[in-house]
Amino acid sequence: MRYSTIEHQGAPHVVVHEPEGPRLASGGAGRTLSDILALPEAERQAALAPGGPVADDAAVLAPLRPASIVCIGLNYLDHIRETGMERPTRPLVFTKLRSSIIGPTDTIRIDPAITEQVDWEVELGVVIGRPTTRVAVEDALDAVFGYTAANDVSARDVQFADGQWVRGKSLDTFCPIGPVVVTPEEFGDPQAATLRTRIDGETVQDSSTAEMLFGVAELISFCSHSFTLLPGDLLLTGTPWGCGAFLDPPRYLRSGETLETEVGGIGTLRNPVVVG
Repeated sequence: MRYSTIEHQGAPHVVVHEPEGPRLASGGAGRTLSDILALPEAERQAALAPGGPVADDAAVLAPLRPASIVCIGLNYLDHIRETGMERPTRPLVFTKLRSSIIGPTDTIRIDPAITEQVDWEVELGVVIGRPTTRVAVEDALDAVFGYTAANDVSARDVQFADGQWVRGKSLDTFCPIGPVVVTPEEFGDPQAATLRTRIDGETVQDSSTAEMLFGVAELISFCSHSFTLLPGDLLLTGTPWGCGAFLDPPRYLRSGETLETEVGGIGTLRNPVVVG
């Protein structure tokens, strides 16, 4: 099954993507998927039941507004090789602020007074479906509601100057996600998904989640032993090779470009870039 969120009658509304076509979720009015995932199981199922038709011209929003965005750094072997950094012995965890989230076609806005080195990072996003504390690796995937595409847009000059990553990763509009959330039974093996980034049609990242140092189950288990993951939380699992900061010469996003972020089996984000 696939779920998205659209603008309907001036408010968000969750959409259920049935084989026959998209339908408004019966209890999705005024909600994103995060709101529904926070409900008790019986209420959740009722809210996600398919209802009325979806307008053809409905604007697609970010599918969820998670309370927490948990991120993992240096988690792809090909990315570790390109950076020349030491291979982590355990997952490197940081966070992005939820105010950075935008939808799959929204504009990435760069303030040149804050940053001049804005980079891209295609990532597989994992949506948590139930409260998860101290879960074993072999049980960790049971906590997953679904998967989405994300780009961990990063102000490298801010990130490296600060010495920690939250501000450089959390500037407004720096977390496009979507276009849908795909449930595990449809998505399949989370360690076999293709990942691509294109800028104005030019491919700059092309890899697979098979390159992860720590797989999705390991990441969920590791995080859950330090803090409880809650329904609707979003886990960003790292990015592969091809980031602009590590090209020769380095390359960063410019005004007028379009950033495309693709995860196989989920879809593509197409976000225009504006500087100023």
